[in-house]
Amino acid sequence: MTVREGLEQTERASLKLIEVNQMITDALLHAFLFTWQWWLGVILFIVPWALWILFRKKSSTGRLLGCAFLTIALSLLIDLISLSYGLWSYPMKFSPISPILFLPYHLALAPVAIMFVLQIKPRANPLLKGSIFAAIAAFGGMNVFNALDFYNPKDWSTFYDFFIFLFLFFSSYWLFHMHGYEKIVAEEKVD
Repeated sequence: MTVREGLEQTERASLKLIEVNQMITDALLHAFLFTWQWWLGVILFIVPWALWILFRKKSSTGRLLGCAFLTIALSLLIDLISLSYGLWSYPMKFSPISPILFLPYHLALAPVAIMFVLQIKPRANPLLKGSIFAAIAAFGGMNVFNALDFYNPKDWSTFYDFFIFLFLFFSSYWLFHMHGYEKIVAEEKVD
């Protein structure tokens, strides 16, 4: 296959993706919009952030938000790769903007949950905290989402989800405990 043929093939594939997106948008607009599942998804998007705003450790807001953005980026990356290979899917759609992703999970549930876990008992053993969080998220949360048709694991084992959540927690834990924050503040005060 030549480069030109490859470009033509990717253009045909892009047109098919647009067609698939339109099919998903039609399902959203004609089957899912304003159902109790759709409203639950909206609530799962808004309520975690509202709770975090009320109950966050105010002195750690910047660090916690950095961890949230890292969690969002990593969870989106993991999902995009996994969805590309058909390892799992999200049958219930909440937005036509990103029809293949479960946005309440990526943009609210995972990052806010990790921020809360980081600030609760900050001196506790991180392996224990991370394992408890990963177990609850994987074996509890993902199975509930599967029962609600928010998530279809296909042949994906929940045991693998445990390690994904553990990875997300430890990535944020590392960022939260990074000592570079103080150095930047100290340098700014000198200037």
